[in-house]
Amino acid sequence: MSISRQLVKLIHRKPVTPQDREAAALFALDAIANIIAGQNSDQGRILVAWADQQGLSTANGIHDAGRRALVLGGLCHILEMDDLHRTSVVHPGCIVIPAVWGLLESGRVSVSGHAILDAIFAGFEASTRVGIAVGQEHYRIFHNTATCGPFGSALASGILLGLDEDSLVNALGNAGTQAAGLWQFIDTGAMSKHLHAGRGAEAGVVSAELAALGFTGPPEIFEGERGFFAGLAPLGDAMQIVGDTEAPWQLVSTSIKPFPSCRHTHPVIDACSDIRQRILENGTSIDTIEKIKIDTYQAAIDVCDRPIPDTVYEAKFSLQHCASVGLTNSLVDFAAFDSAAREANRQLAEKVELNTNPAIDSRYPAHWGCSVVATLSDGRTIEVSRTDAPGDPEAALSKNEMIGKARKLMEFGGLADPDQLIANVLAMADDGPLPRLPI
Repeated sequence: MSISRQLVKLIHRKPVTPQDREAAALFALDAIANIIAGQNSDQGRILVAWADQQGLSTANGIHDAGRRALVLGGLCHILEMDDLHRTSVVHPGCIVIPAVWGLLESGRVSVSGHAILDAIFAGFEASTRVGIAVGQEHYRIFHNTATCGPFGSALASGILLGLDEDSLVNALGNAGTQAAGLWQFIDTGAMSKHLHAGRGAEAGVVSAELAALGFTGPPEIFEGERGFFAGLAPLGDAMQIVGDTEAPWQLVSTSIKPFPSCRHTHPVIDACSDIRQRILENGTSIDTIEKIKIDTYQAAIDVCDRPIPDTVYEAKFSLQHCASVGLTNSLVDFAAFDSAAREANRQLAEKVELNTNPAIDSRYPAHWGCSVVATLSDGRTIEVSRTDAPGDPEAALSKNEMIGKARKLMEFGGLADPDQLIANVLAMADDGPLPRLPI
């Protein structure tokens, strides 16, 4: 039996509880808030302009579910505040939830809240299980969200379309052959990362729609000699996709971001915020910091070693800048990465030294941690360590904190009164209908 078929069977067998659906509704809220907020960015304005050219707004009626998912997925990933599953290093929400909304908004499917949330669970499960299996070497070249995400968007879309087991296997096969997404964009801060999320969502929708019409895909897309793992993850273990069958849903192991920057920077921001508080409580100035030594895991350095960021996006992928804003700002928000903030933090960021710590590296990707030591001008040192980051399951945001985050994002995106939309999204846990997006 192919791994694709085993994965479909595994997900079909997993029960979904009322508590699970409440959790999924909060993840849907987080993704929708990021989609709305993503419009208020240079990249978002380009995507919205393109969508208008293509007639992809709800005002025109949605006829192309895949392209609608592309736009929503791209918007969701722009501000770097969407969810992240640590062990797979996949952002499942920006792939799965845009696919679900694109398909449902097209009118192809009419279901209520429970069916929507159940499909989201399946999508998160598929994309993250593949991400776990590809191994760490894959992440050095490929963006896991883009390569592993299409399996999640395909499965979620296929379930909503009512596909049988054979058709779901076909959808997974064709989603896998479209998997792509390279890190090369990061050298120049190009906008490709948002296209990764959009294309990942679109590929799954299109694969499921075609499968509904009988379009076949390779059943052994994972383990085949010319398949996904042979080409993109030769050091991975495809059988991990269907391992640990009794594990909880991967959605409940997914983290929510409190800061608008790359998730690799969050443990450092949190540790530096603690150091800031200790310095101020001692009546000392932040200006007395002479050196900042950061020990972390290698993947964080590979992606976020950027001593002098010149753009907003580079600053969000700079451990040096993020350490500085954690030390100098009581609130790390969107303004912490603009040109004024980059200039204000440049001198302190230049004092940052990065090191790979074998002990911390050995715990990655199950735990994304760091140790930060600040040396002051009088010779004193302050050290703070983090095993996990705020928003991880071990330090989860409360329901009220997640709602507050969503409200701020929606307001940032121009929605003056977001409370009704928030209520409508959360009502899906009570089997409410699909909320309409104001985009």
